[in-house]
Amino acid sequence: MKHTYKISGMTCGNCKATIEKNLNELQDVEGVEINLEKGEATISISKYIDTAELQKALPSKYSISEKEGKNVFASASASSFENEEEKSKLQQLKPLLLILFYIAVSSVLLHYKNWNWGEAMLDFMGLFYIVFGFFKLLDLKGFPKSFRMYDPLAKRVPIYGWIYPFMETVLGLMFLNRFKVKIALIVTLIVLGITTIGVTKTLLDKKSIRCACLGTALKLPMTEATFIENAIMIVMATIMLTNTI
Repeated sequence: MKHTYKISGMTCGNCKATIEKNLNELQDVEGVEINLEKGEATISISKYIDTAELQKALPSKYSISEKEGKNVFASASASSFENEEEKSKLQQLKPLLLILFYIAVSSVLLHYKNWNWGEAMLDFMGLFYIVFGFFKLLDLKGFPKSFRMYDPLAKRVPIYGWIYPFMETVLGLMFLNRFKVKIALIVTLIVLGITTIGVTKTLLDKKSIRCACLGTALKLPMTEATFIENAIMIVMATIMLTNTI
């Protein structure tokens, strides 16, 4: 959701850049747009953030306050976020579960006449990467910001978040075309292994953040299902890699 705030103390482009950088570093902030002339900031957030929390993120020379009469908080307030969080995990994860179901069914149908577990798993992995990469590419600008909130490598190397959707697409094509499968399996173990470490830490810390597995087009919460989704791919890659050695 987007909310507009008044910000005082901005005088130049450097002020604008500083405020954007500091607010974007907050956990539940998905994007910040600054209007220097109007002295306003439009902030996209995934979870309610108190104005005092936003103020703490800024240097003391700047002051942030809700825009009277137009702020979405005036009508929706924090209760809208609370109602959203009350939804069951199953309901929130419905898009992810449906996509995984369709990928699994498609993989089975491709080989039901001449059944082969290995071929079916390779097609599952290929379709998985193609579909998930597609959703990430729908918002290539927003995905890296969400991804680096929990992926250890994306936090340290920002460009990794930008190339990740393309890497998934390439891996998907490699699996579907049976091209350099062994290399694709090794890359899968490394890439998803790193992400799973971040997911596990997030779950253990009980942080409430969005999962970027389907990009930002679908607002999915970070839950155990995200861990299971990665674990399935890691197990498949391990089995297939073992069989090719």
